[in-house]
Amino acid sequence: MLKTLNQRISIVLILIGTGYLVLTFQLPSYAYVPADADLIPMVLGILLIILAVCLYFSKDSETEEQKARRNIPKQDVVALLTVFGFILVYIIFLEILGFVLITALFVFFCSWFLGYKKHITNLLVSVIFPVFMYVMFTEFLRISLPQGILPF
Repeated sequence: MLKTLNQRISIVLILIGTGYLVLTFQLPSYAYVPADADLIPMVLGILLIILAVCLYFSKDSETEEQKARRNIPKQDVVALLTVFGFILVYIIFLEILGFVLITALFVFFCSWFLGYKKHITNLLVSVIFPVFMYVMFTEFLRISLPQGILPF
């Protein structure tokens, strides 16, 4: 039944898509809106399941070259886990420190860790980008973002 890697991955994706759809149906519905809040997540969940079923039945046989490319070097695994750790820290401190501050720290340190050497440019981008996004969301779109310890 699960001979190829594609079939094993497709089963996992079908389970993820099913769980995603279950959670999507639990979103509250609102009256007087043409497209409810659950429309896009529902379409994405259904699309994920359809594509996973297509992946299950695909006839791609894995060659030795593909198996060799699948091996990830240890230093890349460490880099991936470190960036995942940065993301977890970002999620944990988003409400506490606020969007602007934690996003600036995340962008700066993640770029620095991944090898970007122009520190002045990195600093400018890591400050200007979250401030710009904060202003766009709060002033123009009227969507509140966590302000955290900053007074604005």
